Amino acid sequence: MIRLRFAPSPTGFVHVGNARTALFNFLHARRKEGKLILRIEDTDVERSKKEYEENLIRDMRWLGIEWEEGPDTGGEFGPYRQSERNDIYKDYAQKLIDSGHAYYCFCSPEDLQKEKESATDKDSAAGYSGKCRHLDIEESKRRVQAGEEAAVRLKIPKDTTLEFFDMVRDKVSFDSNLLSDPVILRSTGIPAYNFSVVIDDHLMNVSMVIRGEDHISNTARQLVLYDALGFERPQFGHLSMVMGEDNTKLSKRHGSTSIFQFREEGYLPEALFNYLALLGWSPGGNTNVVLTKEQLIQSFNIKKVTKAAAIFDYQKLKWLNREHIRLLSDLELGKRLIPFMRNEGFMFDETDQIIEWIGKAGKILSNYNYLLAEIAKDFNQFISMEIPDEVRHELKSNEKSQKVLSVLYNEIENLASPVEFSKVSEITKKIQETEGIKGKELFHPIRLALTGKESGIELKDFIPLIERGSQLNFKPQVLGMINRLKSL
Repeated sequence: MIRLRFAPSPTGFVHVGNARTALFNFLHARRKEGKLILRIEDTDVERSKKEYEENLIRDMRWLGIEWEEGPDTGGEFGPYRQSERNDIYKDYAQKLIDSGHAYYCFCSPEDLQKEKESATDKDSAAGYSGKCRHLDIEESKRRVQAGEEAAVRLKIPKDTTLEFFDMVRDKVSFDSNLLSDPVILRSTGIPAYNFSVVIDDHLMNVSMVIRGEDHISNTARQLVLYDALGFERPQFGHLSMVMGEDNTKLSKRHGSTSIFQFREEGYLPEALFNYLALLGWSPGGNTNVVLTKEQLIQSFNIKKVTKAAAIFDYQKLKWLNREHIRLLSDLELGKRLIPFMRNEGFMFDETDQIIEWIGKAGKILSNYNYLLAEIAKDFNQFISMEIPDEVRHELKSNEKSQKVLSVLYNEIENLASPVEFSKVSEITKKIQETEGIKGKELFHPIRLALTGKESGIELKDFIPLIERGSQLNFKPQVLGMINRLKSL
């Protein structure tokens, strides 16, 4: 059974690039009937926060990504926070020192800065010179036992080609002479990224590592660690970066970038899941791009992931969101809209009847809006009317308009609420037959009187909504036809 992992750092909200990486790991794990692990890489003590970890777990679960092992679920290979595994890292660092694959480095930050500046002045690589690489190991151990601070560095072999097969990029190779000896354990006892992930992936039986292409250079150093420790290498796959439409790295200036922001704006998790899966991958053929989670799992193929940068298209995401809204039942859409309706100040009992009405209205409003927050805001047209003075004047000064609205009002005044749209159709036919008013002269004044707008929701949809809504315990009250006509 294959085992994959998603290993984020809890230093902020989850960026869509990281979420896409997590999603590809999830899809591949499910497609191959494997397991996904969530591991929290919180060794950056100053920036890591518990609330970020909690937000991360919440946002990932909201998006629809699930894992079999993690800090919130447990598992036989825990603990799943790196901050709780420091003793493990220290033991393996000592093994590397004892086997001659690592050494103590006593260089101070000031020493390293001087080396860097000197290398820059000489127009050469600004990596570590290897100053402590040839120190006597027993002498180094005595200095450490005496209390002298030292980091631990990995010995990168010289004159070696480091290579691996990448599931996305095929063969990748590095010249070891271009790599300086990296710190694997800081003098504070905190492990470096490249060291801790190798230990954790091995001990957690991770057989496949799918991550961003910004980690390709890290892979070279990790290969040295795998070999030095006698660990079996996992398979690797490096995903392209997610870019803005201007082909620069996706950032706040392009729009929302975190899962939390997309959630707050009213994107459906199903739509965002669907869209992220299509960033750099396609099911191929003429397949419909509006896909459910199960459809994506069944069709996902890591070998079809492209090497090219994935361009984040906000308009396509919005379109997908609308399409997924239309896939929901009225009741389910109503439930999704509740928090956004509350944010707009609407008060109502959460009965199935009311929630289903909200969903039915929301489904129609989705023809004019893309996001749940936009739809909730647009509910105001069912509550209040703002008829411009010039529109009122037009309705009152036009004899035919006055006749149409007068007949309509008189016909519905004594009807039981809610008035069915079929009855409104009967009334408009009667006006055509008795008054000879038809077409735009008939329907335009009705639209203006009921909506205050020249265009918008079709009357065949709008009238049933306000009539049904006016019978519900909804605050502010939904205005039915009779109250709208009275207000003129």
